[in-house]
Amino acid sequence: MPSFEAHRADLAQLAEQHRARRLQPRRGVDFASNDYLALASAPRLRDAVAAALAEGVAVGSGGSRLLRGNGDEHEALEAAAAAFFGSEAALFFSSGFAANAALFATLPQRGDLVVYDALIHASAHEGMRLGRATCLAAAHNDAGAFEDAIRRWRSKGGTGTPWIAVESLYSMDGDRAPLAELAAIADRHDAILLIDEAHATGVFGHDGRGLAEALDRRDNVVTLRTCGKALGCEGALICGPQVVHDFLVNRGRGFIFSTAPSPLMARAVRESLRILADEPERRQRLHALLAHAEQALAPVGVRATGSQILPLVIGDDAETMRVADAVQAAGFDVRGIRPPTVPRGTSRLRISLTLNATAADVDRLATLLHEVLA
Repeated sequence: MPSFEAHRADLAQLAEQHRARRLQPRRGVDFASNDYLALASAPRLRDAVAAALAEGVAVGSGGSRLLRGNGDEHEALEAAAAAFFGSEAALFFSSGFAANAALFATLPQRGDLVVYDALIHASAHEGMRLGRATCLAAAHNDAGAFEDAIRRWRSKGGTGTPWIAVESLYSMDGDRAPLAELAAIADRHDAILLIDEAHATGVFGHDGRGLAEALDRRDNVVTLRTCGKALGCEGALICGPQVVHDFLVNRGRGFIFSTAPSPLMARAVRESLRILADEPERRQRLHALLAHAEQALAPVGVRATGSQILPLVIGDDAETMRVADAVQAAGFDVRGIRPPTVPRGTSRLRISLTLNATAADVDRLATLLHEVLA
């Protein structure tokens, strides 16, 4: 008979380390989600999906995009996304994790070098694990470390293509990559710059086009825009030159062998892009909330980041979860983040600011944190 004793032992060890995870229902004021613009429940998205259903758009796609799963809604979204973000082409995936994994597993080739930021998303690591290129970590947000890694690789005989992989806005620290410097490095070394815009899309840039909007038309830049955060939907778009789109369609196993996303979701994402352009007041309100929160939360040790992601680094795993539990019990949905999601010794509360909360909610959270941390 098979046994799960090794799995039980692993779970017990996680519990002893205060790192066991469990699924929790939504409760309290939202300081945990990535629904930054509160679009997930926006009437316009509900109406768009309802209209699609009334028109006879199917709930499911029925197969992979290369079989019968490719529909008008998918192609309409990709055309709209390419036009919106200013790229030559876009390709729709079912999730950001799937898109990142396919991108890193497929585009860099044997003999290439991927230099990635040490704090890049887990999905990028999964793709690199499946890929053929040599992969090296660079110190977080240190542009010089990326260039040094490429130079060392060249000096040792590396002849392939260097790939520079970063997030434009980091999901746990809320800080930004030095994109202009990295683009210059890519130009100097005939490299390709991969930019994960997951947490910047919808929040920054003209009409919410992200922090990489000035780089989208370049031939050596590929961007990933997730649809399940500020866009309020689900899925992800890889944007870049047409050759990237075509290569992923032909060689990307994560794309080829996956059932296509729901056509209804493609319609919803397309409507989200329209909302970004039509309702700039959402971004304005969010940025006003960010400015207020940085001041209100500074006295309890929350570091200002200039973004909607505000970490309160506590360090100890058990203490982090004690504080998180106390805050949740008081009606605020703030989650504790522990290793391996963040580096050892940097367990934290990740305070995520969205339009699902108000300035008054922020003030009440600040007062509560002062009491809990005392």
